Amino acid sequence: MTEENITRIHLNGKDFILIGTAHVSKQSAEQVKAVIEEENPDAVCVELDEQRYQSAQEDNSWREMDIFKVIKEKKASLLLMNLAISSFQKKMAKQFGITPGQEMIQGVESAKDTHAELVLADRNIQITFVRIWRSIGLKGKALLLAQVIAGIFSKETISEEELEKMKQQDTINTILQEFTDSFPKLKEPLIDERDKYLAQKIKEAPGKKVVAVIGAAHVPGIQEQMKQDHDLTKLEEVPPKSNVPKLIGWSIPIFIIAIIVYTFMTNPAAGWEQTVSWIIWNGGLSALGVVIAFGHPLTILTAFLVAPLSSLNPLLAAGWFAGFVQAYVRRPYVRDFETLAEDVFTVKGFWRNKATRVLLIVVLANVGSSIGTFIGGVDVIRVFLENL
Repeated sequence: MTEENITRIHLNGKDFILIGTAHVSKQSAEQVKAVIEEENPDAVCVELDEQRYQSAQEDNSWREMDIFKVIKEKKASLLLMNLAISSFQKKMAKQFGITPGQEMIQGVESAKDTHAELVLADRNIQITFVRIWRSIGLKGKALLLAQVIAGIFSKETISEEELEKMKQQDTINTILQEFTDSFPKLKEPLIDERDKYLAQKIKEAPGKKVVAVIGAAHVPGIQEQMKQDHDLTKLEEVPPKSNVPKLIGWSIPIFIIAIIVYTFMTNPAAGWEQTVSWIIWNGGLSALGVVIAFGHPLTILTAFLVAPLSSLNPLLAAGWFAGFVQAYVRRPYVRDFETLAEDVFTVKGFWRNKATRVLLIVVLANVGSSIGTFIGGVDVIRVFLENL
């Protein structure tokens, strides 16, 4: 058996065998199978969390998704990102006739075949996304969403050279690589923290001999981080939200309301002009977002009516209301969740599937309302200054 892509570590009386895999390579899956069969380890660690493990097992998790709960818990954007990544994976699989993550599936199967204990060694993907989300600021969030959604629309094929690069990193890293270059802060939660998490989980795996199936890009970091101990609980913490956005979120509506009230007191006609402008820009652009997502007429009306009010209350969002109404009048069926994995492969599928359409409505209604708040706020200030 070739030792290529294999790193052996002896630490604290235990033997660790790290297999640096290519996430889009058939050969990696074959090597994983051969190594585990030959080494017959006590435990096999794979670079998966519980959520991705369940997806790899192709269970019925999508069927059980409660779309109302997703909206209520403000997870629409994160779920949309997950689906966009799934879309990217399927495009890659179709072009090259490969299954991304096959080597991880092989690791799971080989662990069962050799009666080794399976260890899901990666951090929960939702925690990783939240830690990324909290670290990149408002501009970063807008750019990240734009880049991920743009990937859904992209019809570009992947070159052989790009494929070779992908073989050195995992799927999440691949999709966000360009964004990581623009936002260095993203590297900490996306790569460095996961290296620490993976290293600690591998060290804690039971038995004297442990095989770890991990992306080749993580091997150097894990090798270094295994020399130290890391607090998994701390790495799993969801960082608290900054108070700055909350302060700004309340300051803007208070400022806008104060200006409109003052204008009404001094010039009622100008006050009405400000009010109409605020309603048209907020409601109009939020409704436009719903139209772009092909929302139901009642959903469009909801976005138009709610956005001018929700923009004045940071605790509310027009997209939530629009999403609830859309999910009620066009409730997703079980078949929508059953075909979700296939529908996210195309732009048409994203809009056709009732579940993903609800998510698009939530996001686009909120984006429209945010833009409307900015434009409407500027116009309110303009009228105020003209009537001083």
